[in-house]
Amino acid sequence: MDAATAIELRGLTRRYGYRTALDDLTLTVPAGATLVVFGPNGAGKSTLLRILATLLRPHAGTASILGEALPDRAWAVRGRIGLLTHDPLLYGDLSARENLRFHARLHGVPLGRVDELLAEVKLERRADEPVHTYSRGMLQRAAACRAVLHDPEILLLDEPRANLDPGAIALLEPLVGRESGRTRVVTSHDPAGGLAEADLVLGLREGKTAFLAPVAEVDAARVAELYAA
Repeated sequence: MDAATAIELRGLTRRYGYRTALDDLTLTVPAGATLVVFGPNGAGKSTLLRILATLLRPHAGTASILGEALPDRAWAVRGRIGLLTHDPLLYGDLSARENLRFHARLHGVPLGRVDELLAEVKLERRADEPVHTYSRGMLQRAAACRAVLHDPEILLLDEPRANLDPGAIALLEPLVGRESGRTRVVTSHDPAGGLAEADLVLGLREGKTAFLAPVAEVDAARVAELYAA
């Protein structure tokens, strides 16, 4: 893997019992590029993100993140990855400020960055309330702050705009959108929205690669075919 490559997968396979969740996946994501992954529920999207986040081990094939081989060198890249999923990964009884300060200490991040991020997503007025009192959209904003708190080089984003109104989407764009300038892997069920932010597009169906191509070679109709019965 050269310095211009952020993610490289070769023959990646992951099974759950007798079911193959990812089957012989091969791809390369250049540094700074956005890979958008489409596919129906159960296609393998979340499994892919969990492997890239070092939360799952592949059963076959190889995976390299920022030049480090997984799973043997997973410890070397965890602090360089930001993960945003449907689970906000926040402690419900703690406030947003307390949650972010906890993560800041884990990563050796100055506590001043916590207040900067809370202000950026307009949560400062509710920052000291338990996050279990937040709306889903507010939780997503707090979780996005957690995901970028340590200034990761790679962002793994599982439908990052779900449950967000247009105002909240605009707030998060500098943190987790193309404006962030980071390498990103984004799962999506929205053909138009996903294609608009992609450099590369991966279509998955039943764990197999239906297509992998530059965004210029993929249109919404091709994505829609993934969801056809």
